[in-house]
Order: sequence, then structure tokens, then C-alpha cells
Amino acid sequence: MDCIRILCAAGAIAVASTAAGQQPAAAGNPEVARAHISMCTGCHTIPGYQASFPRVYRVPKIGGQSAKYIEAALQGYKKGERDHPTMQAIAKGLTDQQIADIAAYYAARGAEAAK
Repeated sequence: MDCIRILCAAGAIAVASTAAGQQPAAAGNPEVARAHISMCTGCHTIPGYQASFPRVYRVPKIGGQSAKYIEAALQGYKKGERDHPTMQAIAKGLTDQQIADIAAYYAARGAEAAK
């Protein structure tokens, strides 16, 4: 029984120290993003747009998409978990804060369209 208590205590300490060491997610600022969105608008604001590099690919409109989704997608491209050379190159050039800002900007575009 003492071994179980020791293991449980050790596990609780490990979880608490891991949680304490994590940085909170940066909140995105849509106004700051305006300096970074020019690279997005050429493809992601055109309804029905298709890119032809590296293959024919339907480019999604991202205005109004969830900020969490956009941020996760950009992080995936940045880490190489999502496969598209152009998007990987763009995402790798962005800081985590810039990604959060861009995600907040495009998420807010849906709110504006609903007004």
C-alpha cells in the first residue's frame, strides 16, 4: 500500500510541475495581424480559388473559421505535420504570436459577415 501512495504522490508532483512550467497560450490580436495578412489574402479570400502548386488544390476561404482551427493548422504547417510546401514556408516564417494574431483576425471576419 505504501508503494501505491508513493507512486500516486510522485505522479501528482510530475503533473503539477509540468502544468506549472507551461506557458499560457498567447491571445491573438486581430489588429496587429493586419501587418501579416497580405500573404494570406491572395489565395484565401477568393471564393472557389484553386492553387496549382504543387498540385491542383482547392484553397479554403478562412474568414470566419475558428481561431483555434486556424492556429492549429498553421502550427501544423510550421512543424511539418501538414503537407503543403507553400503553407509550410509561410508558417515557418511566423512566430507563435503572429500565428495567434492571424487566427484571431480571420476568426473575426466571420463575425463581421454575420452583422
